[in-house]
Amino acid sequence: MCDTTSHNDSPSAPDWAEGLLRKYWGHENFRGIQREIIDSIFAGRDTLGLMPTGGGKSIAFQVPALAMPGTCLVVTPLIALMKDQVAHLRDLGIKATAIYSGMKRDNIIAAMENCILGDYKFLYLSPERLGSELFLAKLRHMPVSFICVDEAHCISQWGYDFRPSYLALADLRKELPGKPILALTATATQEVVDDIQEKLAFVQKNVFRMSFARPNLYYGLHHTITDMVGLEEMLAKHPGSTIVYTGRRQKAEDVAQALTEKGYSATFYHAGLPDLEKDLRQRDWQQNNTRIMVATNAFGMGVDKPDVRLVVHLDPPESLEQYYQEAGRAGRDGQPAHAILLCKGKEAKQLQQRLQHAFPPKEKIQELYDHICYFLQIAEGEGMDRTREFHVHEFCINFHHSFSEVHPILSLLELSGYLRFTDEEDTTSRLHIIATRSQLYTAVHGNTETLFNYLLRRYTGIFQEFVYISEDDISLATGIPLKDIYDKLIALSQCHIIRYIPRKRIPFLTLTRPRVEGKDIVIPQHVYEERLIRYRARINSVINYIEDNTHCRTALLLSYFGEKYPQHCGNCDNCHALNPPPLPEDIYDRIYTDIRSQLSSGPKFGYELHLAQYAPKALEHVIRVMTEDGELLQDGLRLKLRGT
Repeated sequence: MCDTTSHNDSPSAPDWAEGLLRKYWGHENFRGIQREIIDSIFAGRDTLGLMPTGGGKSIAFQVPALAMPGTCLVVTPLIALMKDQVAHLRDLGIKATAIYSGMKRDNIIAAMENCILGDYKFLYLSPERLGSELFLAKLRHMPVSFICVDEAHCISQWGYDFRPSYLALADLRKELPGKPILALTATATQEVVDDIQEKLAFVQKNVFRMSFARPNLYYGLHHTITDMVGLEEMLAKHPGSTIVYTGRRQKAEDVAQALTEKGYSATFYHAGLPDLEKDLRQRDWQQNNTRIMVATNAFGMGVDKPDVRLVVHLDPPESLEQYYQEAGRAGRDGQPAHAILLCKGKEAKQLQQRLQHAFPPKEKIQELYDHICYFLQIAEGEGMDRTREFHVHEFCINFHHSFSEVHPILSLLELSGYLRFTDEEDTTSRLHIIATRSQLYTAVHGNTETLFNYLLRRYTGIFQEFVYISEDDISLATGIPLKDIYDKLIALSQCHIIRYIPRKRIPFLTLTRPRVEGKDIVIPQHVYEERLIRYRARINSVINYIEDNTHCRTALLLSYFGEKYPQHCGNCDNCHALNPPPLPEDIYDRIYTDIRSQLSSGPKFGYELHLAQYAPKALEHVIRVMTEDGELLQDGLRLKLRGT
C-alpha cells in the first residue's frame, strides 16, 4: 500500500534491476514493496518505506544504489550492523566502507577519499558523524547518489526510540541539494510517519507500507508464578534458538547464570559489556554455539538470524513498537515461531514505575544537573563545548543516584539544550610487546605463532610502545576466530609477555551552553509535558494488550499501527482460546480410548481418572465432543459411558 500521489511521468527503475537482484543476491523476484521503493528512489523522490522485520529493507536501498552513479550514504546507529553489512557487500564483490567510533583519523580520511574517487558504492556512518567538520569538508567533493536512513523512527521524538543525533540529517540535506532521501523503519504509528517526513524535509509526502502481519508468528501471554518457572516451561515446549528479554542488566546476568546452572546453553548481553565481549557473545549465539541469549533491549537491532524459534519477555516492554520489534526477531525464516510475554500479575505496576523513572520531578532534574557539574568540576558560567569523559557508574556512587534514573534525566537535559551525552564512543584496542623477540618466540606456538607473525608484519614499533590494533582485521587476515585472539592476548598479558588493553566504551558529556545553577534549568513543555502524555499513552497501550484476553493479538498490534486486520489471526493465545485449533487425530484417539477403557468398569469421579499425562485443553476438547455425541454421560458427580 502506498500513501502517495501518483507520478505517471516519472521514470521507473531500469529493467535490469531484477538482473542485479539475481546477480548479487540470487533471487528471481522482489518481495513486498521492494520494487515500488526502488522505482520511487530511482525517480528521485523522497521515500519512506515501512517494512516489518525480515521484510528485506537492505535490498530496497542496495539495488538502486548499484543502479545509480555515486556513493549511497547509509545512516544507521548500529556499529555492529555497519560492519556486518559492509562485510556482506564485500563478499558479494561490492565496494563498501564504514566510518564509526574508534577508527583512526587516517582510516577515516582514507575511507572518504575512496568515496570521493568513486571507488565505493556505499558509505555507512553513524548519525553522530554527520556534524563532523572533517566529514562535511570531504562530503562537498563526494559524488552522492542518495541518502538512506535506517531505523528512521529514531528521528521522531514522538517515537519509542528517539535519538537527538538523527536531527542532524536535516542539515545534511542542505549540503546535498536535490539528492533524494530514503527512510526505512519497521515500526511507526501514523503520528511518527508524519513526523519522520517533516523532520527529514520531504519535498512531498511519499509512503510505502507493507503489512506488519506475521502469519507464522504466534503471539501469546503465559501466566506464571516466577520467571524461571515460566521460562523453563517455554524452553521445554519450544526447542531451538531463543532470545529472552529482560528490563535490567543485572537480571539478564542472573537469569543466564541460573539457566547455565540448570544445564542450558545460555549467555547474556547488555550495553554495559565491553564491545569485544558483546561481539563474541553475539557471534557464538548467531552460530548456534549458544542456544539462549538473555538480554536487555540493547540486543537485537540489526541482528540477522533467521532461525530464532522463541522470543520470551520476562518483563513488559515500554511500548508496543518495542514489543513488535523484539518479538519480530523470531521466525524470520518464515517457519513457525513463538513470541511469549510472561505475566506474573504485576505488569501494570511495573510500567507505571517506569513512567515515573522516565519523567522524574523537575526538581530532581535540576539537582542531577548540579551534581554532574560538581562531578566534572565545571564552574558556573564555564564549560561550554568542552567534552569530558563521564563515568556514569562512578558518578552514581559518589552522588547516591541510581543508574536507572540517570539516563532518562540526561535525555531530558539533552532535549532541553543543556548538554550532549553519548555512551557509544569506542576506544581502539592497544598492544605492546614487552618481552624480547627470543622470549616471545619461546612463549608462542601453534596458531599463536601465526597471530604474532601477522602482528609483527602489520604493526611497526610494537616492541617500543603501545600500538592500536583491530582484532576484527587480525581475525580476517589470519583466519583465527575472534574469541581465540582475545583469549590468547589476555593469557599472554597475564604472563607479562605483552601489555594488552582491549577496546572499551567510554561515555562522553559536553555542555552545550555555559553552566547555570540547577534552579535556573528550564525544561520546555514540548520536552516534558507533551512527551509525558505520549509516553503514558504508550504505557497504557501495553497494559491494554496484556489485560485483553478476548481480542486477537495480531489485530491488537496492527490496529495500534493504524493497519486494518481481520478479527482473528487463528494463531495467538486469544484466538486459540476462542476457537481452538483442531486436535491431531492420533492424540484424540489416544485420549478417547483411555477414557473409554477407564470407564468400562462403571462410573467414576473425575479425580479417579488417570489422565494427568494429557494437556488440559486437549482433554477438555475430547470430553466435550464425547458429551455432545452422547457417548459420555454425567451420573450425579460421576462420569459414565452410555449403556454402562
